[in-house]
Amino acid sequence: MSRTIRPIVRAWLSAALVAVASPAWAEVCRPSIQVKEMSFSPIVEMQRTWSAAIEVDAAACAAGSGTFEIRFVRLKENAVDLPFTERFTWRPGRTEVSLDVWADEAILSYSIGDIAPCPCR
Repeated sequence: MSRTIRPIVRAWLSAALVAVASPAWAEVCRPSIQVKEMSFSPIVEMQRTWSAAIEVDAAACAAGSGTFEIRFVRLKENAVDLPFTERFTWRPGRTEVSLDVWADEAILSYSIGDIAPCPCR
């Protein structure tokens, strides 16, 4: 094989290997996740619980569960606002999530963050 043909063959073989290693059936999907209800529990022993009802539409996913993040901004009486992220597990339909905070804290804002991909149906 000549020296000019070798790189062409090598490139063609690399492209064929990539095509075989990533078939169309290996597509990934993500469920649709929305916060439907949010509440705080009464204070008990200087703590309370932030909880939310999450509605998950996982019709496109072959998996029965997966992970997602909620981004929070915590408000505290005598401290700066603190952005942080918590990871939760979703299941199709309604999922309950919760987070414990101190009595002098509140959740200023929250939003759905990264949703881990799932295999498509």
